[in-house]
Amino acid sequence: ALKKSTTDYTLLAALMTFLLLVFLILFTNKKIKNPLNALIRASEAVAKGDKSTRLEIKPNQLSDMRMVSYAFNGMLDNLETATNELQNWSQQLEYKVQKKSEELGQAQNELINIERIASLGKLSLSVAHEINNPLSGILIYTKLISKQLTNQELDPVKKEAMLKHLKLIENETKRCGDIVKGLLDFSRKDQNGFEPRHLHEILHETYELMSHPMKVANISFLADFSAKADLINCSPNQIKQICIAILVNASEAVGENGEVLIRTLNPDENHIRIDITDNGVGIAEEDIPHIFEPFFSTKEKESGIGLGLAIVHGIVQSHKGRTDVKSVVGKETTISITLPLIRT
Repeated sequence: ALKKSTTDYTLLAALMTFLLLVFLILFTNKKIKNPLNALIRASEAVAKGDKSTRLEIKPNQLSDMRMVSYAFNGMLDNLETATNELQNWSQQLEYKVQKKSEELGQAQNELINIERIASLGKLSLSVAHEINNPLSGILIYTKLISKQLTNQELDPVKKEAMLKHLKLIENETKRCGDIVKGLLDFSRKDQNGFEPRHLHEILHETYELMSHPMKVANISFLADFSAKADLINCSPNQIKQICIAILVNASEAVGENGEVLIRTLNPDENHIRIDITDNGVGIAEEDIPHIFEPFFSTKEKESGIGLGLAIVHGIVQSHKGRTDVKSVVGKETTISITLPLIRT
């Protein structure tokens, strides 16, 4: 009986040990191994770039595993927030770098343009002086011969032909003289004759001066001088000259039944802007960067020499201003001149 009791006790102990071992294995798998596997899988997912992965936290988890899961999820939340902030900073930095690069490119182009115009100005001054003297001689002697021929008794046909040729020489010489004058105006950068003036007074005079030619050409000529501050340091004649040059170009662009508007506004408290808008043929986008270059002209049938807008640009620069152009082909063109105000 003792032997049987011992055997039964041994079997019972073995069974209890087995059951306890099974329970421990199941408990370990459920409470420790499975959460650890989930933690490993989440780590691998994050390593592959999945920032949305989070550990599932169950109410019956071991307190230590629950703390690990909370800490892991918190770490992922912080990592995602930091990553998003880095991406935002990267995008902002990229945008700022791009914007600054564009501004630098524009400034560089403007500097190149200024240097080119300055060099051309010096060359123009020297060429103009060299050409002006012989042209004056040609023009004087042409007029002298023309005057003598008028008083001479010659064959009417020959006389008429000679006078016609002399007139042609005179006209072409005058045209060369106009080119020389344009070169001299283009090369002139000084600020002699500058004085404080109300811009609207000058623009009213310009408007009155251009109203008749616009009316004759059957062009609607409108003015809107609504800028509140308009006191500038300027050469009144030069301001009038650049406005007339732009208005003449506008009238040639619109033709009959067109519309030209000249207006003023204050883009900020330190500047005044003149906008001259026409609803003419417009300027091609590829031509806009070149229209202020000397001798560049888009007029195929006109007799322009391509110095008008170059002189405008030079005068505006001598007034420490800026010239801008916006144009839509076949719709409208706006040339804007921004000048610094005298602050009182």
